[in-house]
Amino acid sequence: MLVQQQTIQFSEHSSLYDLIIPRNNLLRKINDLIDFSFIYDELLNKYCTNNGRMAESPVRMFKYLLLKTIYTVSDVM
Repeated sequence: MLVQQQTIQFSEHSSLYDLIIPRNNLLRKINDLIDFSFIYDELLNKYCTNNGRMAESPVRMFKYLLLKTIYTVSDVM
């Protein structure tokens, strides 16, 4: 089952993000420029609407794969 994340729960320490991460950081720019909600629309017909466990957020999975590609990280040990 695919359920969109409706609310974002920020940490009480999220204000440190602006202090630690520079404005010109690549990941910050990506986060500011790209609206990843299109992924939900693309995958909507791939998930059963009334059966099965809740799916991991496809946006989170996409961002994970994007990070792996940008920093050439591998899962293989």
